[in-house]
Amino acid sequence: MIVTSLFSYISNNAHDWRLQRAGCRGPQNDMINQYTFFTALLGGALIGLAAVMMMGLTGRIAGVSGIAARLLPPWDGALAGRLAFVAGLVAAALAVRIATGSLPPLVLQVGPTALAAAGLLVGFGAVWGNGCTSGHGVCGIASLSPRSILATLVFMATAVATTFLVRHVM
Repeated sequence: MIVTSLFSYISNNAHDWRLQRAGCRGPQNDMINQYTFFTALLGGALIGLAAVMMMGLTGRIAGVSGIAARLLPPWDGALAGRLAFVAGLVAAALAVRIATGSLPPLVLQVGPTALAAAGLLVGFGAVWGNGCTSGHGVCGIASLSPRSILATLVFMATAVATTFLVRHVM
């Protein structure tokens, strides 16, 4: 978890440091400054705690894409738990707002069409990969699942390639 937090901190700030060296400032740069090593560590610890609690209390993996997909019919006896889980994800933003008095700034540099396309691609990838980053990356790696380790490597390689293309090619 500490390695993941450190990687997240470095990757979030590497672009920022390069922009500062070049004398650039902008909305994207300001958004990146909101994240520190400690916020990444706290976030990772909370995600890990939620995954352990879900496994301990329900015996199920905290895979967000699977939980969200099973909110659609046909329903089973676990619908209330799934609704509570998704409501908790949404309520986290409200908790941050109450605790800090504001939300971190969000600057979108693409339009609604690109956002919709990205959402569809992520959804397709989660279905095709039989899980998402929370299921494979948090729970699957913790259980040393070779399939989850491979899936997470593919997620990360795709994220690195996409970030490189968007920031340096397009």
